[in-house]
Amino acid sequence: MAQKIIILDFGSQTTQLIGRRVRELDTFCEILPYNKFPKDDPSVIGVILSGSPFSVHDPEAFQVDLSQFVGRIPVLGICYGAQYLSHSLGGRVEKADSREYGRAHLETVDLSNPLFKGFEKGSQVWMSHGDTITAIPEGFQVIASTKDVTNAAFYCPAPLGEGQGDVPVWAVQFHPEVYHTLQGSQLLKNFVVDICGSRQEWSAASFIDTTVEELKQQLGDDRVILGLSGGVDSSVAAVLLHRAIGSNLTCIFVDHGMLRKNEFTQVLNDYKVLGLNVVGVDASQKFFADLAGVTDPEKKRKIIGRDFVEVFNAEAKKITDARWLAQGTIYPDRIESLNITGKVIKSHHNVGGLPEEMHLQLCEPLKWLFKDEVRRVGRQLGMPEHLITRHPFPGPGLAVRILGDITPERVRILQEADDIYIRSLREYKVKLAGEEARKVLAAGVPAQMQDGEVEVSLYDQIWQAGAILLATVRSVGVMGDERTYEHPVALRAVTSTDAMTADWAHLPYDFMAKVSNEIINKVRGVNRVCYDISSKPPATIEWE
Repeated sequence: MAQKIIILDFGSQTTQLIGRRVRELDTFCEILPYNKFPKDDPSVIGVILSGSPFSVHDPEAFQVDLSQFVGRIPVLGICYGAQYLSHSLGGRVEKADSREYGRAHLETVDLSNPLFKGFEKGSQVWMSHGDTITAIPEGFQVIASTKDVTNAAFYCPAPLGEGQGDVPVWAVQFHPEVYHTLQGSQLLKNFVVDICGSRQEWSAASFIDTTVEELKQQLGDDRVILGLSGGVDSSVAAVLLHRAIGSNLTCIFVDHGMLRKNEFTQVLNDYKVLGLNVVGVDASQKFFADLAGVTDPEKKRKIIGRDFVEVFNAEAKKITDARWLAQGTIYPDRIESLNITGKVIKSHHNVGGLPEEMHLQLCEPLKWLFKDEVRRVGRQLGMPEHLITRHPFPGPGLAVRILGDITPERVRILQEADDIYIRSLREYKVKLAGEEARKVLAAGVPAQMQDGEVEVSLYDQIWQAGAILLATVRSVGVMGDERTYEHPVALRAVTSTDAMTADWAHLPYDFMAKVSNEIINKVRGVNRVCYDISSKPPATIEWE
């Protein structure tokens, strides 16, 4: 029987990281809203309760019926999850004298408890809460403390009483999922593998075998249409589908005019090498006409989404016997587009855009994968490395990297600046050691360790990069003793593991100086280059 861990999401910014850490343990997990626990699902081997922006005392705080799983299967509460367990089972949660945030160390820890197997005393953890647990429920035992937090971790061997619910519950007020908790991965492994009994059968190879078989059964001899974007998600989805149904897959690649420089031709050539049946459609004139004068970011996205559907639909109708529409939707796409409060963060080009008039069923072979898992699947499928390591690129393309209305000339300016930036990132090599080297190798970036170091390009070291044209802004400059009044370009580069959170990349000064100089000298219409040093949150990766 298949196994999975259920992560109940109470709105924490790091819920996705919990999922990522569990997947790194070769264990399938599913992130669900706090009130959507799947009853009577025998494949569930454990439950993790996430953190939350709420206090357990807030009237609008999210609440869950613990009787569905407490005492029945292993449970781990994290931060708010720990406080909710304590509050609901008879403990006491109060506002802390001061917000407990940042690094702390476990001054006492019960190394005999299975949750802390392999831990070191004094191990660093990461706190982030305004409330604190001042009293744990009856029958619970404290198993770890920090200098300021007595009940940093606790557990109960029989939370519902002897003979009523004998499966233990664990709770930690720190965040084991973040990198700052140095043995957080060990704690999660102890819970998922040792306590819950994961067989660790989730891998890229097993995913391919299972998914190809499921696609064969799901699709049979039906014809499938796939909308390609040139990115890693849709490319991997296409190769996976091609392995399952072969020539019954037809791919459509729409050029809306806002791709990167020469991308339309390059992507079509890549797909020919992969043996895919691809139809390329240049619809740039239509998109430019419909976007003329539009400056609102969400309206841009809506227009591009609408036009894409119209163009795609017209081409798809030529395949009269098609019954399925495939998309490269991945797990974060589905979660980020609609959060647990029901409020749209931003519309996503892969979610919710299927028009009823197409009369096609939806097929999303990658819908359970995080981005780095998609890349591992691509490598397992034998795809070219340059396709697998390609940075995420927004569906609306450069339209959401141009502030103001979209014109062919503004797109040209940004394409030239972006091309210089991305090419330079690929050419510039850096040497990494220690934790940075480990992260790069763990992500599957092709590199060899030599003398404790790895050499990779800046492009492979970062998660996503791009240039932004501040078309609504002009700045004064001097070129050749003449006054200029042209546009600034902002450069953006971030590091991340899942795109749900991101930090700005600390690019070398000599690299930034070279790129700035080349853009200003070679790109007509630009006289100033800036660098975006904001993280997500509060900023998003894209500017629009």
